[in-house]
Amino acid sequence: MTIDGCQHDFATLATKVLPARMKKLEAAMTKPLSMGDFSKRGVGVRSLLAKHGLGEDFSGCYVLIDAQPIYVGISRRVFARLRQHVTGRSHFDASLAYRMAEEEAPHKLTRDEAMSDPTFMKLFESKREFLRTLAVASIAIGCPVELCLFEVYAALALDTSKWNTFRTH
Repeated sequence: MTIDGCQHDFATLATKVLPARMKKLEAAMTKPLSMGDFSKRGVGVRSLLAKHGLGEDFSGCYVLIDAQPIYVGISRRVFARLRQHVTGRSHFDASLAYRMAEEEAPHKLTRDEAMSDPTFMKLFESKREFLRTLAVASIAIGCPVELCLFEVYAALALDTSKWNTFRTH
């Protein structure tokens, strides 16, 4: 029985597919892109895709890299999501920047209240600025099952435990 059209059984995913995807991600990490490119005014997703020789946005996994990998994420539209990380103005769009700011300045406010607080917003903006200094590597993964499993696999393999979390609401 397949889930979401996944053509592989668990054993094949665990022993062949996910390790092969990891090799592709590691290769992509040797020639990462600059997150700063995703925050330039007047440069949208279509322009970014064209700059990098891509016809359309893609489903896949990405890793944000400082000196070492710090965060693994997935999206059905990777370039659009990367742009949100560095230009998003809400805790939904720029969730990583929000979590980084919240770690530095813990509070008992709701997320919406925190985003309305000028002091917190200044810190939130500084975290978006930090994200703009990072590099990013990505790979395309079309199968939703592989994509979800690979996010956890890559986060564990790259030890991005500080910023990756898989808790649900």
